[in-house]
Amino acid sequence: MSIVDGYLTKISTLLDSIRAAEGRAIARAADLLADQVMRDRLVYVYGPGGHSNLASQEIFFRAGGLMHVSAILDEGTLLSSGALRSMAMERTPGYGRVVVADQALQEGDLLILVNAYGINAALIDAALSARAAGAQLVGVSSRAHAEETARDHPARHPSGENLHDLVDVHIDTKVPVGDAVVSVEGVAEEMGAVSTFANAFTLQWLILSTAERLVERGVEPPVWRSGNAPGGDEANARFIDGFRARSRWL
Repeated sequence: MSIVDGYLTKISTLLDSIRAAEGRAIARAADLLADQVMRDRLVYVYGPGGHSNLASQEIFFRAGGLMHVSAILDEGTLLSSGALRSMAMERTPGYGRVVVADQALQEGDLLILVNAYGINAALIDAALSARAAGAQLVGVSSRAHAEETARDHPARHPSGENLHDLVDVHIDTKVPVGDAVVSVEGVAEEMGAVSTFANAFTLQWLILSTAERLVERGVEPPVWRSGNAPGGDEANARFIDGFRARSRWL
């Protein structure tokens, strides 16, 4: 088997395991998202952590995505502000509370928290703060990675809490410890990370399931069309002003 075939097999196996095991959690989360859209309320998504921020961007202002999704793109943990700085900020106790407070989440809001490992300080503080504000929480992370990471790991929140224990609905992405899954002969470290694939697949599945729920309830949700597709700008223009005023990063 070639190295690319081996990597593809690892990714496919991981996604299949998510599909096989997480249908019930996806359904529960989709119901919560559908409730928000029917109330014409935003669905917030935050991925505190260098590459976990990609997950929040995956379903925000995306072709085929729900217009009600609003990403929290705080610069503190974005790689564009510096990779080492990003890692330091995601490990800083209290930082996630500042982000949630700045977003002014409140009772009746819904926040999706995405992080491959489900343990870092910014993530846990964001969960605790949003929950204290009365928001509902959907968590997307790897249960195994969290449970197999030592309680005294420097990335952890001081409480030692795991995301999957703090949310109303948890969707397990099953990312293995270390993320990278391919052994290359002559290379000491594993290579070929999989968390971005797992997060993107899981979140897109959630968005599709939410759309199904809404149609079942007699509601056609507003969906972004690619601005690069014929008629894209015109299709989006019917809704964009109403969301621009509410979604900070739009």
